[in-house]
Amino acid sequence: MDQTSEVLPLLFETILKEYHLVRLFFARGPGSFMAIKITYIFLKTLSITLNIPLLACDGFAFNEGRAIRAMRNLYFIKEAEAITTVRLESPVEQHFTLPKVLDETLFTNEIEPLYMLPAV
Repeated sequence: MDQTSEVLPLLFETILKEYHLVRLFFARGPGSFMAIKITYIFLKTLSITLNIPLLACDGFAFNEGRAIRAMRNLYFIKEAEAITTVRLESPVEQHFTLPKVLDETLFTNEIEPLYMLPAV
């Protein structure tokens, strides 16, 4: 598996050659502290450089609201609008998928990353 810091520039190099971007959307967490931070900084910089909006939602929008692994047996869960952590005895499969059509109503201007756990 490649590192976020290595993949993002290559991915966007290809995207920018083929498409004219008018908005950027991303999942602001919860998840890997470093991956979220790198993604946020990269996309915020791109948003400023291209003068286009950056919009975000939480990662639960892409995994049918299932628990998201934080570390070992600690998972993030979302109940109503609150995201907390719980310890689960059995592992939860981590399946994230992008929809064929993006529901823009899930995204807001609230783009600060969801740093739910301290950096390790």
